[in-house]
Amino acid sequence: MKFRFLLWMLGLLMRKASRTNPAFQQQLADKDLVFQLQTLDGKVARHFVVKDQRITSKSGLYAEPAFAIAFKDAAYGFATMQAKNKQLAFMTGIQDKSIQIKGNPALVMWFQGLTKYLKPKKKPAAGR
Repeated sequence: MKFRFLLWMLGLLMRKASRTNPAFQQQLADKDLVFQLQTLDGKVARHFVVKDQRITSKSGLYAEPAFAIAFKDAAYGFATMQAKNKQLAFMTGIQDKSIQIKGNPALVMWFQGLTKYLKPKKKPAAGR
């Protein structure tokens, strides 16, 4: 359930960023594709549609995504995407086959670059 919620939130954050963040929009330029995050068994899946510098998402599997990242199960997917060192968590998961990449690996790298734009803005520390 947590993984499903995380994917939904990711879709929400990317949709908002695609409307309001010029740097994020720049990353979407010339991209027209669908990608997907899912569990290996496909029971939890969400696909993300990139079109006209916007991102929308829908629950469920997409027939032919440009790439898919499949986690061995929902708990593992949640833990990996919440890890402090996401890059290390992904590399470890790929090496031990807990994460499988289907499709274009270059687009996976592009997606991982997108996520840096989704971090919450740090509020300036209140002066005393």
